[in-house]
Amino acid sequence: MTRAAELVGLTVTHRRYVPYAHAHYAGDLLDGAYVLALFGDVATEMCIRTDGDEGLFASYSDVQFREPVRAGDVIEVDARLSRVGTRSRTVELEARVTCRGRDGTSAADVLDPPIIVVTATGTVVVP
Repeated sequence: MTRAAELVGLTVTHRRYVPYAHAHYAGDLLDGAYVLALFGDVATEMCIRTDGDEGLFASYSDVQFREPVRAGDVIEVDARLSRVGTRSRTVELEARVTCRGRDGTSAADVLDPPIIVVTATGTVVVP
């Protein structure tokens, strides 16, 4: 069994504030590619932790855009290692809004429970 196989179930989490400068559409909405880029970042850390290499994203499957992401949000992104192959790794990805800004002001609310905004399954490859 490889070291990576022993780590199935490992979860890596990133959190970030979404600045208003990143809004792409009316109503301070972001495009879906914004969260996919965050998925790439968290999957990169997963590969470093499991294999000592940044790895490469090979594909996404079952990407679900469930709710909008807005400027002023705090987003939390998880990657959970679910399968280890010889060179490929499968990660389950989830993005949640944990805090949301109020109407373009500096006021914001902590969301309990958080809003799940995007889910996906990804395949990464490592050397």
